[in-house]
Amino acid sequence: MIEVLTSEAIDLLKQLIVTQSFSKEEENTAAILEEWFHEKGIPFQREGNNIWAKNKYFNNAKPTVLLNSHHDTVRPNKNYTRDPFAATVEDGKLFGLGSNDAGGCLVSLMAAFAFFYEKEDLAYNLIVAPTAQEENSGLDGVKSILHHFENVEFALVGEPTLLDLAIAEKGLMVLDITIKGTAGHAAHRYDDQPIFNALPVLNWFKDFQFPIISEQLGKVKMTVSQINAGTQHNVVPGELKLVVDCRVTDAYSNREVYDIICKHVASEKVIVEARSFRLNSSSISSEHPIVKAGESMGKKTYGSPTLSDQANMSFPSLKMGPGDSTRSHSADEFIFIAEIEEGIKTYIELLNKIL
Repeated sequence: MIEVLTSEAIDLLKQLIVTQSFSKEEENTAAILEEWFHEKGIPFQREGNNIWAKNKYFNNAKPTVLLNSHHDTVRPNKNYTRDPFAATVEDGKLFGLGSNDAGGCLVSLMAAFAFFYEKEDLAYNLIVAPTAQEENSGLDGVKSILHHFENVEFALVGEPTLLDLAIAEKGLMVLDITIKGTAGHAAHRYDDQPIFNALPVLNWFKDFQFPIISEQLGKVKMTVSQINAGTQHNVVPGELKLVVDCRVTDAYSNREVYDIICKHVASEKVIVEARSFRLNSSSISSEHPIVKAGESMGKKTYGSPTLSDQANMSFPSLKMGPGDSTRSHSADEFIFIAEIEEGIKTYIELLNKIL
């Protein structure tokens, strides 16, 4: 049965790769996923471009495990040398946009769900949920359907981790900073120039270290990723704008990090605004049964620097899946066929230990 499920999963992933599914534009891959459930005879529900299904003998009296991954992708970067929408296999690698992030994880989780779908007397209910808008942290992704799921004890979130156990991940907070000054002609001197006013702010972000270091996630990391000012060579701009990407550990909430930043850099001329505080760090106890089950299989635990839909979940969640995070969003993205095969077997073995 596992061999058949693996073959079907690879075919499904190829269909997903050849179908454009940028964040907020996932309706066509959602239709492909609907067809997969139809062919399996598995009832499902759809809301927006999010789909979910329950195991055949779902029992409201039991706790639930949520199996979640996403079917949206980023846009292909300009360094692709291949057609990002051509699902080609060479040297054991399946190439294509979304193959590694997170198509391989998604089809592996769906195969594992199909394996358990008709089994009776499971200790947990299972819900599988292929969802949208993960790559842009959209409000119409998994967050929008979680209210339909009751009694979720934990989630298994499919993201490429080389099948190791990401028991914590950093949160994300993006800051828009406006630095004001006096606009004027470039031929004159202006001490109150926003570009010069930005220098101490930039140096602060370069040098500041948050004092509390997380055991799993290390240091809070702040990166100035965008700077914009000026429109003409002979005009001193009246303001300069910065974008700062903050990766926040479980040692702080996003709000706490924001308050510390404001204390040091905000002023009458420096306005700091957070786009959102909702994408906090997430974790699962190292003593949780699903973590212990993974460790008994020889899997390593670690803290992940990348954000996933775990940030939208109020219950514990474990990030785990086939593929390598360093390939995500890369040119000529790929996943090894063998990784998908191993992913399906690993998910089934892991879940068997608790179900």
